[in-house]
Amino acid sequence: MDQHAFRFGIEEEYFLADADTGESPVSERADRFHEAAPRLVEPASHEFLKGQVEVQTKPLTDFGDAHGSLRGMRRALSSLAAEHGLTLFAAGAHPLAKVRDQVASPDQRYRRLESELGVIAMRAMICATHIHVEAPEPGRRVELMNRLIPFLPLFYALSISSPFWQGRDSGLKGIRLSAFAEWPRMGLPEIFANGEDYQRYVDLLVAADVVDDASFIWWHIRPSARFPTIELRICDSCTRLDDLVSIAALYRALVRCLARRPDVNAKVGAVERGVCASNIWLVQQHGVEARLIDVRRRAAIPVSQHLEEAVELTREDAEALGCSEWTERARTIVERGSSADMQRAAFRDATAHGSSVDDAMRAVVNMLGRETAA
Repeated sequence: MDQHAFRFGIEEEYFLADADTGESPVSERADRFHEAAPRLVEPASHEFLKGQVEVQTKPLTDFGDAHGSLRGMRRALSSLAAEHGLTLFAAGAHPLAKVRDQVASPDQRYRRLESELGVIAMRAMICATHIHVEAPEPGRRVELMNRLIPFLPLFYALSISSPFWQGRDSGLKGIRLSAFAEWPRMGLPEIFANGEDYQRYVDLLVAADVVDDASFIWWHIRPSARFPTIELRICDSCTRLDDLVSIAALYRALVRCLARRPDVNAKVGAVERGVCASNIWLVQQHGVEARLIDVRRRAAIPVSQHLEEAVELTREDAEALGCSEWTERARTIVERGSSADMQRAAFRDATAHGSSVDDAMRAVVNMLGRETAA
């Protein structure tokens, strides 16, 4: 355990918007951006829609390196976007994107999804953050995944950034998971007995030609199909880079903690999974101000208390991994509010100064662009 590095990697998805209208970019502009982006930022790649771009870090052990790498990629891509009359921003949903305006990327994988899912695929105007942490024993990843399930609502609350949908307030702090819920093989994973049980499930889907491989399973958390990691996928795309790094540090420390302490969440079952689903919905409604059900207490407690207990639980692990400063900084998100709160505040401020709803939404997009590159 002490010698295992618990290496991590971060994947970020960003939106592109027309710099003047704030809406989805014209296909030709997006094409020119995507043609130039990989030459500027080597890991930059298409996501499902042309109005999206994805980047990823190398496997890392230092969060200062992660912060520096992602900051450089954000700034470089933001500058490139501006050169093409676009704004690049990180958020769980695009405030002004419309389904009718979406164009799928030309990648063969995405073409298959467009054919399989139809209009559901084009409604995926959502961006996420995926955090990988290497497990010390890859064969135990399913066991660790099961035990991490109760923590998923906390990570979602810290990252939540999708209050607007198709030019209007969704009435939620986070609409992304509801939009993505239309896809098959989404949501919470089943509780598998072990790695062999999970592999039998994957093999059945592949044998029936339902999926090509396990990468077509899009749960909120999953054993990675490509890496010996447990991949956290519930998080919205994080507008503030510091927030993202804090979330990633807490997740990495938590994986180490659970690998070290088999007593933590040792008996996760149907009740805990059901409570997790309810807590995720509470986060969608209330964000960092939600009160989440605590199974042990048989009561609801604030997100802030869940966070305090997670930080305390992982204190030894954060110190061992050299990321205590970052896990402690996660408190800042709860204290000052999430990106969803920041977006709502920008919208209120714009309308209070006489802006129309459309102009206020554009103000939100512009703010997101500034914060993403900051």
